[in-house]
Amino acid sequence: MPITLSDIQSAAQRIHGGVYLSPCPESQPLSAVAGCKVYCKLENLQRTGSFKERGARNALMVLDEELRGRGVIAASAGNHALGLSYHGQLLGVPVTVVMPRHAPINKVATCRELGANIVQFGEDFAEARAHAGELSEERKLTYVHGFDDPAVIAGQGTIGLELLEQVPDMEAIVVPIGGGGLIAGIALAIKSLKPEVKVYGVEPSNAACYLSALEAGKPVTVQTRPTLADGLAVSTIGTNAFEVARPHVDKVVAVDEHYIALAVLRFIELEKTVVEGGGAAALGALLAGLLPELAGKRVVLPLSGGNIDSTVLGRVIEHGLAADYRLCRFVARITDRPGGLSRFSATLAQAGVSIKDISHDRIFAGGDMSSVNVHCVVETRDREHIRSLKKALAAAGFSSTFDPIHE
Repeated sequence: MPITLSDIQSAAQRIHGGVYLSPCPESQPLSAVAGCKVYCKLENLQRTGSFKERGARNALMVLDEELRGRGVIAASAGNHALGLSYHGQLLGVPVTVVMPRHAPINKVATCRELGANIVQFGEDFAEARAHAGELSEERKLTYVHGFDDPAVIAGQGTIGLELLEQVPDMEAIVVPIGGGGLIAGIALAIKSLKPEVKVYGVEPSNAACYLSALEAGKPVTVQTRPTLADGLAVSTIGTNAFEVARPHVDKVVAVDEHYIALAVLRFIELEKTVVEGGGAAALGALLAGLLPELAGKRVVLPLSGGNIDSTVLGRVIEHGLAADYRLCRFVARITDRPGGLSRFSATLAQAGVSIKDISHDRIFAGGDMSSVNVHCVVETRDREHIRSLKKALAAAGFSSTFDPIHE
């Protein structure tokens, strides 16, 4: 069922006071690295850490008294589960969430703390979704789809209405795409009221379901691969979301993993804020130069969520440092005689790099028993510093092989 601007405006009135009115400040440091005037819509500051609260609350509030009393059900392992659980608790609506067995422990625990009934079933989201559908019919619970429910799409569209007031002179917005509910709602709201604003979508290259739908002319299922933007790892764009978004979105691009990691790092270092991979994807597209037409423009980036597992965050930061040429890994061949490692270390010191990790490989170092391979991870300043390191190693007589990203 298609939605209209009126549905979004009604949703804004309905959820007013129940969802945080997130600020949208200009970011001077991000503007400097992105080449345009960047404004960040801080949806990561919502109570449960993402924009999903908007659609969840609206979907709950449009239910009549009888349906509210029975309760709702959803399949989710992430932000939709959190938003629905939290607002179900606030509104007194029983919430059941079906999560895959291997869902993040912290999100399972948080949903329980927020009063939701958690059912863990299946090895992946598809199996959890199918089981949720069965429970919905069996228990007469209303199923709330995380990105394709019209009420959810309308709720997400309230971001667009807020942005028109917060950044009235914006020229473009770059929106992350997973299932499509966010970009559908935002694009409909903005294009209905200010059609000259350009709406761009960004999805991970490892889960490009929207671009595949555009090519096919309809939603199709794609094979997703692991992505740092796990909240965007959707295999099929929502049917309703695609129908709403398609006429209003000007362009969609796919961003590679190392630019997503680099964007997460930029947010931490420049904005002092933690953003999950999906929330950083839009900045990643700017850093990758995928939207050159936005140079010098006033551009809004919705930071859609900040729910990143602390153990994953450490790995993402290191990935980002490597993408930024500030962590470098290589293998060098050195003599295994006394003084060999000392001379090698001195060469690194003279090159101005700091050793993070180093290990010897004698077993697979080849037939020359007088030599050994050393595997090194070093801190560098930038790409030029890595080039100078390569020259220094060659000048000192050390053969070396660098990771492909730094060749």
